Amino acid sequence: MNEPLKNWAGNYTYRAARIHRPQTIEQVQELVSRCNQLRVLGTRHSFNDIADSPEDLVSLEHFDRVLEVDHTRRSVTVEAGIRYGELCRHLHGQGYAIHNLASLPHISVAGACATATHGSGVNNGNLATAVSGLEIITADGERVVVSREQHGEQFQGMVVGLGGLGIVTKLTLDLVPAFEMRQDVYEELSLAQVEAHFEDLVSRAYSVSLFTDWQGPRFTQVWFKRRVADAPDFEPEPTLYGATLATNHRHPITGLSPENCTAQMGVPGPWHERLPHFRLEYTPSSGEELQSEYLVPRQHAVAALQAIDRLRGHIAPLLQVSEVRTIAADNLWMSPCYNQACVGLHFTWKQNWDAVKEVLPMIEAQLLPLEGRPHWGKLFTVRPAEMPSLFPKLPDFQQLLRQYDPGGTFRNAFLDTYIGGGH
Repeated sequence: MNEPLKNWAGNYTYRAARIHRPQTIEQVQELVSRCNQLRVLGTRHSFNDIADSPEDLVSLEHFDRVLEVDHTRRSVTVEAGIRYGELCRHLHGQGYAIHNLASLPHISVAGACATATHGSGVNNGNLATAVSGLEIITADGERVVVSREQHGEQFQGMVVGLGGLGIVTKLTLDLVPAFEMRQDVYEELSLAQVEAHFEDLVSRAYSVSLFTDWQGPRFTQVWFKRRVADAPDFEPEPTLYGATLATNHRHPITGLSPENCTAQMGVPGPWHERLPHFRLEYTPSSGEELQSEYLVPRQHAVAALQAIDRLRGHIAPLLQVSEVRTIAADNLWMSPCYNQACVGLHFTWKQNWDAVKEVLPMIEAQLLPLEGRPHWGKLFTVRPAEMPSLFPKLPDFQQLLRQYDPGGTFRNAFLDTYIGGGH
């Protein structure tokens, strides 16, 4: 690489010597056959070194097509590099939707699924739960096709593969009928009211997000995303547990323009223009930031919020915004929501890693005893020795890595540190 390559937020510089941008499956196979160590690069939205390689990187930016919509199975097969924003527009035009979306439509389908990235909703699994099939180029250059239907339990270990099983080139996703949504935002909800009514609040809509700067015991905004068909005559109350209905569009980060955000104020619109917080054409969030996130079993939600509130004197000076969401349980081995419905505690930090890395151990000391698990693509300081207790299927996943990548072609420092198991 002639110029240093950075991730989307600019906090990480990739160390790989070369980056390849193949345009055909055959070129991907040829790269795998001749490279000693390589990793796949998506839209570079990870904040750590999970996607880096000591030698070669493979970008799938040219693999961005919708290949087939299967009306009988109600599924779509896509190339791995396609972004959710483009995919969703295509699906909506054919009357379909994906059950859940992340805050950003800018991320690639393969990268989001490989790291168990999620949206929100007490009944909505993360994005990887929609995956019913994968095509993978394995370490010997072979094309391997696996499916939920044919490969059962092993498939559940492959979907959140952390890039370690091979190069995912195609994914098949479950679809649902397209739907209309509305967003309503409330402002200034006290932490005491959230503690008292947490389950009611997060269950009031299809997707719910609570935002705070942790400068006080309150949430600055609560975003409710509702399916219009579920309540066609819905009218929001002017107040909710002491919070007041917003009278203008809002950005989650106080002081930033809401122009970047999806429409609120109860205006109905297509699912893919309401489920994300940010619009595809604009810079999401603030751009210059760091991110961390921990997924805690939902039964510990209130205890987790109280624990973070006790740390707000350390957290608030470094924070841009914090978001609290819920995610349904799943059966994907390396998903933080494996066998547990979760609450996600997300932190968007100022770009000051030296200070943030001093605060993360404080947060983890509070959340790990509550069975909290880190998001794979974000910043954390969890000790590698703690991973087996957090992810009970880790030994099975290690065996899967040895089966599909016996020579360690797709290993890197991140996998060696946090997954282990050797090769």
